[in-house]
Amino acid sequence: MLKIFIDTLRLHVRGGTGGAGLSRYGGIGGAGGNIYVVAKDGLTLESVAQTLKSKRITAEPGSDSSARGIIGLAGKDKIITVPRGVVIYNQNEVLLGELNEEDSKLLVARGGLGGSEQTGYCGLKGESQVIKLDLKLIADIGLVGFPNAGKSTFLKAVSNAKPKIADYPFTTIRPKLGIIKYSDLREITVADLPGLIEGAHMNIGMGHKFLKHIERTKLLLFIVDIQGFQLSSKHVRRSCLDTVVLLNKEIELYKPDLLKMPAMIIINKLDTDNADSILKEIKPALQDLSKYVSTCPEEMQPEQVVHFIDILPTSLISKNKNNIEMIKYRIRKILDKYEEQKHAVEHGNLDSRLMERIKRRLEEHTPTVV
Repeated sequence: MLKIFIDTLRLHVRGGTGGAGLSRYGGIGGAGGNIYVVAKDGLTLESVAQTLKSKRITAEPGSDSSARGIIGLAGKDKIITVPRGVVIYNQNEVLLGELNEEDSKLLVARGGLGGSEQTGYCGLKGESQVIKLDLKLIADIGLVGFPNAGKSTFLKAVSNAKPKIADYPFTTIRPKLGIIKYSDLREITVADLPGLIEGAHMNIGMGHKFLKHIERTKLLLFIVDIQGFQLSSKHVRRSCLDTVVLLNKEIELYKPDLLKMPAMIIINKLDTDNADSILKEIKPALQDLSKYVSTCPEEMQPEQVVHFIDILPTSLISKNKNNIEMIKYRIRKILDKYEEQKHAVEHGNLDSRLMERIKRRLEEHTPTVV
């Protein structure tokens, strides 16, 4: 039986009702329980959906005030555990929060106040709303490519993942995570997404709903077939360069800012017919893609053209150990440089903010010369 990948889950949450107060003694009812969403490692939204008995979740009510207990006990809070990387929205698509770290938590429904003089000794109802849990995978690298380009082969070659591999489109029908391990114990996570096709941004094909998973990666790794791509006999055959331009266009139409991320490209299937001559022809264009883009039909042309930091021709299926190690090294080098630049920018921003604060303080306390 085919398991469906779940990356969105809707829940109705309601805080517990406050307990009744006791007017005779001025007693206060217990507050209703709150509902929190808490991030934990090792979970999926599928496991969350299976664990929850219902998609309507209510926290415990507060206990009533009584002669034996003037102040009622608060209702027990309800905890919904979710995977790291979940973004939470309300029913109006307003962002409530993101849970990216282990044990990070978000209050999604507050319990009602217990009955008191201010409420006429009636317990108040808890907050109620529909929330959407939207999972975005957290990985260092996002694999981008048309179906059957070799993304799953790459993931299997460099990591401990065991993706399905076959010579037909859409062998990857759900995102998969793999981990590249290095001899010094460094680990780099890789997200393999279902292949994109033309029109992915308009919900055509299988890749469109998974484009969001590359938003949290640090490096886009394009993998393309040197022979190009044709989905079926009814579709236009695209050259290798055309597939690169179309991938660029689809990402831009989904979210242009993603093209500002560092990017590298693997030209796969160098073991196929005329691969060397095709590579010789297309490599200059890949080094300056904007020139080739200007020759494409207008509907294919992206406004923002991706720049590849590295271009790696190979045959992933040949499982050449030296080639795989070289690719792993180049990936690490780019990510390390990215982290250095990010640190420098953050450190620079911190220094400039500190200097600005010092300047303001000096202006406040420096005597004015008249």
